[in-house]
Amino acid sequence: MTDSPPVAVTGVGLVTPAGVGRASNWRAVCSGIPTAGALDSLAHAPVGFASTVPGGFDAGRLTGRRLSRRYDRSTQFALVAAQEALGDARLTQTAVQEARVAVVMGTAFGGVQTLEDNHARLMAEGPDAVNARFLPNALANMVAGILSIELGTTGPAVVVSTACASGATAIGTALGLLRSGAADVVVAGGTDASVTPLQVAGFDKLRALSRGSRFPPAQASRPFDAEHDGFVMGEGAGVLVLERESDAAARGISRYAKLAGYGTTSDAYHITSPAPDGRGAKEAIAQACRDGGLSPRDIAHVNAHATSTPTGDAVEAGVVAATAPTAVVTSTKGVTGHTMGAAGAIEAAYTVLAVHTRTVPPVANLATPCKGAEDLDLVIGDARSQTLENAISSSFGFGGHNAVLAFTTA
Repeated sequence: MTDSPPVAVTGVGLVTPAGVGRASNWRAVCSGIPTAGALDSLAHAPVGFASTVPGGFDAGRLTGRRLSRRYDRSTQFALVAAQEALGDARLTQTAVQEARVAVVMGTAFGGVQTLEDNHARLMAEGPDAVNARFLPNALANMVAGILSIELGTTGPAVVVSTACASGATAIGTALGLLRSGAADVVVAGGTDASVTPLQVAGFDKLRALSRGSRFPPAQASRPFDAEHDGFVMGEGAGVLVLERESDAAARGISRYAKLAGYGTTSDAYHITSPAPDGRGAKEAIAQACRDGGLSPRDIAHVNAHATSTPTGDAVEAGVVAATAPTAVVTSTKGVTGHTMGAAGAIEAAYTVLAVHTRTVPPVANLATPCKGAEDLDLVIGDARSQTLENAISSSFGFGGHNAVLAFTTA
């Protein structure tokens, strides 16, 4: 929809294993230092390590609200990231309450920690031990509902769930709201806090996780590497503030980049594996480019989904080679691990920052490219300085969900 009003990214908020806040995240990701480590909470799980938000995360301290007992950890992540993004966009609480502001969030698991904690209480102590706030905190829709309540937004409040593509799907949905005129500002992103023994055991049963048998935990997430053997679980939230470029200019706000296009498809192939020919991913990239008035061959940078699974990385490498053969390619999951439903939003934020700062982060732990990725222009070792006029962030999820976001500087 190249004739639609241009949409600007005016605020970025991040809570990830790479840090709390946009600046600390960008420094860590560009340094390429992995975050995975052993966790006491996973002592009885089949895999005992993951990437988690550092520093004794305290949402109450960061927001000035008493949140630790009120909301699920995933919602706390989202609220902290949203507040940072709104502050970055210079939108005050009063301005938010007076404008037509929507909230669109993606999540794969919703309030899963709340769900698991209360189930454990029920089994150990009986129904009286279940917390009165159990359901409001566990329901997946409540991440958008609570953000709306806490921020004072009165526009649409929507949650989407497309597995590990959820964050990207949310941002694409936000683009549609702005283009249709249903909102003037959208707080959009993704969040998940699913590093629990049960979820780890579930993914391990699917043989999706690295067990750290070849490398220590910090080196286990190896996107596009010949020695990859599965992903490392992570957690976090990423939030963007989106608004029409004309409205941002009227407020005197500079943009990070333009959200130019969005593409989404389904593989219709398998519940966990991507289609071997990458047809759905290729079409999603083509859609995002057409939507943004771009040619796939013009893509300068790809922030790949690349989770560190042999099958997924190989298929995606083929997709990138076929659609954007000259692009500079990275996957930031070597640093953050796989943050599930938040991944698409976190990586969209990193793509925006790459375009804005003209810097592409390296692929952490990448030594020798895997089969199919040998000819890609992968960033290995140090971050690379390069002018990036346009870029895409790709996200794929169980069930065959594909979501691609296109960002430009023009």
